[in-house]
Amino acid sequence: MNRFLVFCCFTCFVLLFGNLSINASNEVHSLSGMVIRKDNQKPIEGADVYIESINYVTKTDAHGHYHINGIAPGKYLVQYFQVDFNRVLKEIEIGQNNVEISVELEFLDVDLDEVVIEAERTDFLSSGRLRSVENHAIYAAKKNEVIDLDRIDANLATNNSRQIFAKVAGLNIWESDGAGLQLGIGARGLSPNRTSNFNTRQNGYDISADALGYPESYYTPPTEAVERIEVVRGAASLQYGTQFGGMVNFQMKQGTTKKIAEVNLRQTVGSFGLFNSFNSIGGSKGKWRYYSFYQYKRGDGWRPNSDFQLHTGFASVSYQANKKLRISADYTHENYLAHQPGGLTDLEFEQNPRQSNRERNWFKVNWNLASLSLDYQFSTQTSLNIRNFGLLASRQALGFLGLISRVDPVNSVNAADYHKERDLLYGQFRNWGNESRLTHQYMAFSQPATLLVGTRYYQGYTTNRQGNANSGYDADFAFLNPDLLEKSDYDFPSKNVAFFAENLFNLSEKWSVTPGFRLEYIQTGAEGYHRQMVRDLADNIILDSTYYDQKNRSRYLGLLGLGIGFRPQEQMEIYANISQNYRAINFNDFKVDNPSYRIDEDLRDERGFNIDLGIRGRSKDWLTYDASIFYLYYANRIGFLQMTDPTLFSVYRYKTNIADSRTFGLESVVEADILRLLDAENTKQGLTIFGNIALIDAKYINTDEPAILDKKVELAPTLTTKTGISYRRNNLSSSLQYAYTSEQFTDATNARKASSSAVTGLIPAYYTLDFSMSYTFDRWKFDAGINNLTNNMYFTRRASGYPGPGIIPSDGRSFYITFGLTL
Repeated sequence: MNRFLVFCCFTCFVLLFGNLSINASNEVHSLSGMVIRKDNQKPIEGADVYIESINYVTKTDAHGHYHINGIAPGKYLVQYFQVDFNRVLKEIEIGQNNVEISVELEFLDVDLDEVVIEAERTDFLSSGRLRSVENHAIYAAKKNEVIDLDRIDANLATNNSRQIFAKVAGLNIWESDGAGLQLGIGARGLSPNRTSNFNTRQNGYDISADALGYPESYYTPPTEAVERIEVVRGAASLQYGTQFGGMVNFQMKQGTTKKIAEVNLRQTVGSFGLFNSFNSIGGSKGKWRYYSFYQYKRGDGWRPNSDFQLHTGFASVSYQANKKLRISADYTHENYLAHQPGGLTDLEFEQNPRQSNRERNWFKVNWNLASLSLDYQFSTQTSLNIRNFGLLASRQALGFLGLISRVDPVNSVNAADYHKERDLLYGQFRNWGNESRLTHQYMAFSQPATLLVGTRYYQGYTTNRQGNANSGYDADFAFLNPDLLEKSDYDFPSKNVAFFAENLFNLSEKWSVTPGFRLEYIQTGAEGYHRQMVRDLADNIILDSTYYDQKNRSRYLGLLGLGIGFRPQEQMEIYANISQNYRAINFNDFKVDNPSYRIDEDLRDERGFNIDLGIRGRSKDWLTYDASIFYLYYANRIGFLQMTDPTLFSVYRYKTNIADSRTFGLESVVEADILRLLDAENTKQGLTIFGNIALIDAKYINTDEPAILDKKVELAPTLTTKTGISYRRNNLSSSLQYAYTSEQFTDATNARKASSSAVTGLIPAYYTLDFSMSYTFDRWKFDAGINNLTNNMYFTRRASGYPGPGIIPSDGRSFYITFGLTL
């Protein structure tokens, strides 16, 4: 391993830095000029000057000047923009001499933010992607999507994932609750369970329970407070961590720069007792800028025993100390209490999917996040970003964990069912970290190049306790015997140190290459005990044994990646990349006592890589597209086998390294404005249609288990597609969307017939139809819609534990109405 790391470091050092001083003999010239205000002719400092075709962006200095060296002869589309000003595009031809261009930007009366302005945005098309270099990160040749929440019609009050992520191809979405309390998305045959196969972030920092040891997200940022969502696929592993799925980042809104305070009030009512109150205030004064919100949400739920209450608060502030230094901080608090109706068997679902057989199950979350960031601009070519972040959180699950085919003992008429105490799982998460990034723009191969280097330190500490709680019906999260729990009591420390680097080289005005690497040190551990208690039919304890464990595991690893981009036309790019991935096992679930599933104590870490090859671009202002094929290789893949207990003859799911897997796929999305196609000068109204389709072939290979060789990977539907139509005119917009997901298996043996516990079996194909509209008048905004318009009865998940076990039905038809007021 040490030799491998030395080889990795040496190879990447040569690859990244060996050519920094290389200059080709090609004839090159420069572009320079000024950016000034149109109204008073004063220079604009910090304006972006962006040449997309060569992946280069620079900023104007304190006098409004900019200068770009090393541009080869040819025609270029140059964009000039700054917050609160209009965007100017100029087509410039570089000939035999240096070119000097000055532009005027017009001050706008509407509030814009730098994160909204992108190369791919048009008046009515909502599909977008990240620039090649943006926010101290390199996205060149990486498959990525940007969701601008202001440009879509969706049920934001319930964070409706079907609508919000409609233009992200290939996502498999779990619908565990209709309130949007937890986000569950997966891609490329990876489990959607609490988005654990993505590195999930808010404003660029981790928000999951434990990014290394327990990467599940119990907190979902309310989309009414989100400016945009960034999704980067598996190639994100070099910059954001080793996850196979990639990275999802929720970029929160910032306060307006127009006035000291702007208040936004949004009140939503909907089906099944839904009430959502979202209220925000933001603004700026001098060097200060701030934004905060408070959200209260409650509902009764589509099924009995599904009521919930949620409180979320957020506050952010930034201080522009001087022209080079900006300091930002934010804090998030969320807590919610949700009644859990439990799962259903297949027969129960067919009879009545709205029924509930669990009255005593509850789920409680308390989440606290904080971050402190520093941005320093050494020059127009070099900048530094330092993010410090921390989390203090807990989640508690209370109820009867027995098989869904078994009646809750508290309701049993069987005299043998004496043991009626509920199970309580209590997890505490304490972690903190630092991620620092330095970007530097320079000349290489007579073309602009960008170097990114970064470091990461992360330390997590998770406590997981399981024992008996009272036998009542209320949400009393207290252990009966806290000093000696009946099930288990474990601590799970983890530590991660990483160094990463990528370099974007523009070999010519058409070709670019981006090599990169990541070096990791990972340490995980477990210390505690678990008890084995056996009772006779009279509920007497006949065996009580306690087992103490202590495990520690450390490993070093290196990951490599390479991206290649080719632009045959100004607005078209062919991209390809390959990136290694790695996922460390965690000990967190090892001692959870659950009769529905069991876990192999000898789990091994997972390894693999992602490959993408695609084409993306736009045609003027009426068409955007991105179509790609991918290959995902996954070694030592952890999955579930359907097993039968030889003593009790009960069926359970067994979690182990079952095999290697390989996944081929096609992911594509296209969006077109029909009215703009018919009339290129039309800017008053838009009629857009979009299509999103993903085809996946995922199979198990290289296994000693004949029952799963060449079987399909679970949770990998062969076809997922979404399509829709939107109409926008002035202050009115409306959208109709159709979504379809084909059948999928839930275990590696591809069992089609459901087990009696309903934790394994087929998830049938399903489709949904959603309608949303909005109208703005002066300071008022009205939103309304109907979700699951055709009232289909379907489910997306068979749960082995909470919120089940068993089938978790999705919500039937529902409506919502939102009234908004901006002051």
